[in-house]
Formats: sequence, C-alpha cells, structure tokens
Amino acid sequence: MAFYCSGKLLRSSIKFINQVTCASRSYATEASFPLKPFDLHKLEEGPATEATVTKEDAINYYTQMQIIRRMELKADQLYKQKVIRGFCHLYDGQEACCVGTEAALTPEDDVITAYRAHGWAYIRGVPVSSILAELFGRKLGCAKGKGGSMHMYNYNFYGGNGIVGAQVPLGAGIAFANQYKNNGSVAMALYGDGAANQGQLFESFNMAKLWNLPCIFVCENNRYGMGTAVHRASASVDYYTRGDYVPGIRVDGMDILAVREAVKFAKKYVLENGPVNLEFVTYRYHGHSMSDPGTSYRTRDEVKEVRQSLDPITTFRDKLLQVDMVSKDDIKAIDAQAKQHVEEETAKALASAEPDFKQLANDIYITDKPLSFRSCNAFEKLPHEANI
Repeated sequence: MAFYCSGKLLRSSIKFINQVTCASRSYATEASFPLKPFDLHKLEEGPATEATVTKEDAINYYTQMQIIRRMELKADQLYKQKVIRGFCHLYDGQEACCVGTEAALTPEDDVITAYRAHGWAYIRGVPVSSILAELFGRKLGCAKGKGGSMHMYNYNFYGGNGIVGAQVPLGAGIAFANQYKNNGSVAMALYGDGAANQGQLFESFNMAKLWNLPCIFVCENNRYGMGTAVHRASASVDYYTRGDYVPGIRVDGMDILAVREAVKFAKKYVLENGPVNLEFVTYRYHGHSMSDPGTSYRTRDEVKEVRQSLDPITTFRDKLLQVDMVSKDDIKAIDAQAKQHVEEETAKALASAEPDFKQLANDIYITDKPLSFRSCNAFEKLPHEANI
C-alpha cells in the first residue's frame, strides 16, 4: 500500500524523530506523542509520559483496531439475524486496550480475560473467521464450535471465562507457573469493573504479592457493570488502588499508546518486583450483552459524546494525520481493506459446518489414550479420540 504526504502544518506538542522528504513536502516515519499523566499508587515513578511510534507500527495498530471494530459490528448484525445465538458480549469501544497491550507483550507472555473476549482472541492470533465461526457454533471455530462467545482460546491465551472474576486466580496460577519455570514470561489477568468487588480478586492479590508473582492484574473499567454505573456498585472507584499493598496505575484506556507504555512498564516491573494492578479507563458502545440495549441506564447523548471525542480509533487516526504519517486517502484504503477482510472471513465462517455429535467428548483431556465418557444418555458412551 502506498502512503502519500499531505503537507499539513505540525502541532508544536508533537516532536518528530525522523522525516522523509516527498517532493516539496515530507511525511514522518517516526513521531513522539505526549501522554496524559498516569495516576500512581505505591509507585515513585511510572510509565513514560511520551510515546514514540514508527509508521509501520502505527499502521498495524490502526488496522488491528479497525478489524476488531468491524468484526464486532458484523457479530452485532448476525446476532440480530439469529445466525448467532446465546451469550454474546461485544468489545467495540475498547479496542485500544487489547491492541495496546499486545504491542507491549511477546507471544510467550500469557493472557487470560473475562467473557468480553473477541478482541483479545483476535489480537492473540485467532483469525476473524475462527472467532465468528465459534460464535456460529461451527467446526472452524477456535474451540470447534463448542465454546461460543465466552470461551475462546489460543496458545498462551486462556480465554474467555464465563464466571465473573474467576479468571483472576487462574491468571495468578499461570504467573506462578512462569515463576516456577523461570521462563521470563508474565501473565496478564484481566477483569471488568463489575468483577472488581469479587472476593477471589483480593485472595489473588494477596497470594501474588506474598510470592511476588510476575502477574499484571488489569481492570478494564468500561464504567458499567451490566446495567449499573461504577459509582453505584463500588464504594471506591479508584480500581488501580484496590490491590492495597499491590502497586497500581490508572491508564487512559482509550489511548492505544498510553496502554502500550503502561504495559511495557508493568511487564518490566513485575519481573523484578512482583504484581502490579492496572486500571484501563475505557468505554463499551454496546450494552452489556446482546440482550441489553444499553440505553436504560445511560443516555444516548453520553454514548454519542464518547464516540465523537474519545473513540480510540478516530483519535489515533487524527494523530497520524496530524503528523503526516498517512493521508486521508491512505486511511480510506485501510478502512476499506479491513471491511473487505471481515466480509471474506465471515463468508469462511458461514461456510463451515456444525461439529459432529461425536466431537462432544473430545478436547476434555490431552491424552494419547482413547477414553470414553457418558453421553447425554446415561446408557450411552461417547469416545474421546486421542490427541484431538
């Protein structure tokens, strides 16, 4: 894809690291952006307050966020057409959280999250077609159509969990395994503001700090737990301080670069000092799930205002345009390619068949010996094929 120069004047708040001349104009191949100050708890210093990004990385970040947005809008459409049934929790509005996080991790680091997991599944390497096929209950799905919206997995990605807050102690356990193996990897355990008052979180904080596990706890605070605003559910909405003796950082979760810098800092910190608790302040555009219109407990004007002033995709796009990393035509081309990619991946997912009934007993254990399990009928056995 070709990228052209737009010749815009540069804002004084943005520092150029490197520029390439294009005829009488120039476009940036690398630029630095100032970040909002981070709120710190039990930390003398925090993440960098300026983020440098290359053109290649910036385009990748923008493209990834746009694909996730398109994927979630497609899921919304297909749910309303009854192609998708059951539980479905969409991630649109929160794209900067997963894309910014992944930009600071390696594939060897581990991630475990809650049931709003589509964006995380994609950024951890699951193709759009496998995510949508999982939503459809088809063989091509990343859990072979048996998990659905809340149970998606990939290597070093442990879901997608349906029990509120239950993934947090699992994340601490994964961090314990990394510490035991001394492999240099960290574990991220993500939860929402609605899960922030669960007792198992505080048990996990205690054990992680007691053993100084390399665990990054993350509250994705999208400001509403189901239909309840955070201030109506929590006596303290400073979720980054809720770990008490665990240091914390509050992050602008609508700014992909702020998220990236915070996770970079957190990864280095936990490998040397033990756990840290991040709070990504973000927003979800859809309701809690597809059964929630999301308008009875917040106004349409509120959602509209966030879309116009804080949207993680459009604000990042505007930054790239301001520093002449891309032109408006380039952005249009990326957007069109993202839309086309999701349409093509949707067709693949729709073409996939439903799983065979005999697959019901598979993927229960990793084993090299065939086993049998009781079926839905107490008098019938189902085979479990080896290494399926």
